[in-house]
Amino acid sequence: MCSSSLCSLQTLPPISYATTLNRRQKLPLPAHHSIAGARRRTLYVECAERNSRSSTRSTDDYHATLKALNSKGRFPRKSLGQHYMLNSDINEQLAGAAGVEEGDVVLEIGPGTGSLTNVLLNSGAFVLAVEKDKHMAALVNERFSSTGKLKVVANIPFNISTDVIKLLLPMGDIFSEVVLLLQEETAMRLVESSLRTPEYRPINVFVNFYSDPEYKFKVPRTNFFPQPNVDAAVVSFKLKLPSEYPQVSCSKSFFSMVNSAFNEKRKMLRKSLQHISASLEIEEALTSIGLLATSRPEELTLDDFVKLHNLIAKE
Repeated sequence: MCSSSLCSLQTLPPISYATTLNRRQKLPLPAHHSIAGARRRTLYVECAERNSRSSTRSTDDYHATLKALNSKGRFPRKSLGQHYMLNSDINEQLAGAAGVEEGDVVLEIGPGTGSLTNVLLNSGAFVLAVEKDKHMAALVNERFSSTGKLKVVANIPFNISTDVIKLLLPMGDIFSEVVLLLQEETAMRLVESSLRTPEYRPINVFVNFYSDPEYKFKVPRTNFFPQPNVDAAVVSFKLKLPSEYPQVSCSKSFFSMVNSAFNEKRKMLRKSLQHISASLEIEEALTSIGLLATSRPEELTLDDFVKLHNLIAKE
């Protein structure tokens, strides 16, 4: 797992599929690397493709991961949320959850010691591993816009999971699927939160607006080094194409309304959304879509929010 905040990325020259890569190519970018004391700090994008399905790499285990860390004089940094996977079987399941197969193009966020990268390459996929990059979408769109099988598979720091989800899920025109290893509590909340529960939040509306999420499997905390205080789980997000998004007049206005509604969660919508429309108009809109005039945000489905927005939003 590689950590840290996401930074800007310059455009790199296209990668030729005709070139067989038996090793990773490191492309320096002006950014910051996490190695302490380095005068010139560099960020790398690694691109690799296995040239033969018969030449499989050995799997990474506890000893291989620690050896890789020791070879670089590194130790996981708590401030960056680093927890390295020790169990190659979990990496196999993570790749399997995304249905990664030969010919797929996979964007991996934060390769860390390369244990997941290793499994992805053994699957015959072309892997683009990006570390500390906020504008990865521009890069992959430029290089791989012609492919119809672009997926994201990543074991990311728990503390940036929401930011990564918000960044990737609206990219249905680029990615077909996003599979992430998340904190189990977060995974459950994103996939299984029900109406009228404290766990139902704006992020649930966001996730379902852009994707169809599915809880895949649990990953016990004992599979990581250092061992975190919580268990993890894998979630698959099947991204919707832009043409499949709920029809709203303006997505920015829509999510602003949803956030405003939940900011005043205990209040009725006719009160919390008064800055958008008059209370009477909100009541009439709620009634027209089959809801009570006294409805609160945790009682509305994604479809309800879409209908309400289209009735009361003034562009």
